[in-house]
Amino acid sequence: MLTIPYYHIDAFTNELFRGNPAGVCLLADWLPARLMQKIAAEHNLAETAFVVQRGTHVDLRWFTPTVEVDLCGHATIAPAHVLFEHLAYAGERIPFHTRSGVLTVTRADGYLTLDFPTLRAVPCEPPNALVRGLGITPLYAALATDYLAVLESAEQVAELEIDQSALMQCQSRGVIVTARDINGKFGGDVDFVSRFFAPRVGIPEDPVTGSAHSTLIPYWSQQLGKKTMRALQISQRGGELLCEDRGDRVGISGRAVTYSTGYLHVPN
Repeated sequence: MLTIPYYHIDAFTNELFRGNPAGVCLLADWLPARLMQKIAAEHNLAETAFVVQRGTHVDLRWFTPTVEVDLCGHATIAPAHVLFEHLAYAGERIPFHTRSGVLTVTRADGYLTLDFPTLRAVPCEPPNALVRGLGITPLYAALATDYLAVLESAEQVAELEIDQSALMQCQSRGVIVTARDINGKFGGDVDFVSRFFAPRVGIPEDPVTGSAHSTLIPYWSQQLGKKTMRALQISQRGGELLCEDRGDRVGISGRAVTYSTGYLHVPN
C-alpha cells in the first residue's frame, strides 16, 4: 500500500465551508493516471491536485471526478497554501510546472496571486443548447475554452435554474454566466459576479472557478475600463477574487484555509 499525505483546502475564501474545496495529494513521483483519476473520483471534489516536489521544482496536475484538466485556479491556490503554510516553502513565489506551462503563485498580504494566461472569448451566436440550458437568452455570448454568457443583472445570474442535460450538449469545457452588480445586491465595491457550470467534465456547478476568470477579466476590463476589479462567484458556497488585467496574462488573487490533513492509503 502507498501512504500519501493529503490536505483538504477551501480556496478563494478565509472562512471554512465557503469557497471551493480542493484535495491536495503530495507524491514522491507520479502515479499512473488511472489511479490518480480513481482517487479524484473517490474524493468527488471539483478538483484534486497532485503535486510532485523536487527541491524548488514543483510539478502539478489536476483531476476532476471524471477527467484530467489543463487549467485550474482553486486547485493551484490550494497546493500553494499547503506548501507555504504546512511545508515551509522558501520564498514568496512558487512556479508550478503544469500542462499549461509554468504558472506562478505569489504570496503577499494574506493573499495568494495566480499568474494565469489570458483566454479571450470570441463573440458568437449562443447555441440552442446554451439557451435551453440557461433558460434565458444572454445579452452577449462568446467562446474561449468555455462559453461566456452575459446577462442583464446579477439577480438573473443568482436566480438561474440550470438544465444540466442541455448544457452537456454545449461543445466547450463549461459555461460561464456573468453580469455586473448594477443594483449593489452583493456590495457596492463588486465589479461583476459569475457562476460556472461544467457538467461535461463532471462538475454540475463549480463553487469558485479561478480559470474562468482568465476569460472574465479581459472581458470586464474592457467593458468597465478598469485594470483591477473585485469579483464574486455567487454559487451556494460563494467566493471572492481580486482580479487584474495584465494584457496577455491575468492576476487572480484569493485566500485559503485548511479544513483537514491526513493520509490516503491506496494500492501501489
